[in-house]
Amino acid sequence: MADDAPEPAPNAPRTRNSGRIVAIAAIGAVVIAAAGFYAWSTVGGNTQSASAGNCSINAELATKLDAAAIGDVAAFGTVDRPFDASALAFNNADGTSAKLSDRKGKTVLLNLWATWCAPCRAEMPALEELNETLGGENFEVVPISLDLGTDEKPKRFYEEMKLDGLPFQHDGQMGVHSTFKNEGLALGLPVTFLIDGNGCVLGALNGPAEWASEDAKRLIKAAL
Repeated sequence: MADDAPEPAPNAPRTRNSGRIVAIAAIGAVVIAAAGFYAWSTVGGNTQSASAGNCSINAELATKLDAAAIGDVAAFGTVDRPFDASALAFNNADGTSAKLSDRKGKTVLLNLWATWCAPCRAEMPALEELNETLGGENFEVVPISLDLGTDEKPKRFYEEMKLDGLPFQHDGQMGVHSTFKNEGLALGLPVTFLIDGNGCVLGALNGPAEWASEDAKRLIKAAL
């Protein structure tokens, strides 16, 4: 696991609820690391402005999302400056290349995970349930495996867990995580981003969450 984990660097995530995210994530990291499970790193340093692209901060929506970030998703925080993630690239299950912009018009819950990350593995069934409950023309859960190299291991995990209701994507070079890390939005794994239909990042939740909970569903519905 250590060979695959992101390299540590010194800053904290740049969300409006950063303090809350860091406090909750730090506590979770200490507890789980003590048990020998949690793959953790600090956020990559970023002194440059985020790539805003065609994105801007919707203050009304941000306030709505912050209000919905309670209970099982209390660690979710809205971004404090625009970031356009539409150009993020990864591979589909068949090995063909894809970009987040392929899902233009659809709100996306983008989850970064890996088979060597125990909390990541644990939350996958809940992500599948969320996708089966709310997924459709307007919303989709998009998990991206960051297992280095080929997609053999994460695909085998999907088969073992019978995750038939969850799309499969893979980034064997961890480029997607690096992009978010360099923008000050990612800690270790798992990390999950709520992204609107234009590819604009609305907010992030570092660490695991109960994504099949009513709290999570309210958060997603607030973004739709």
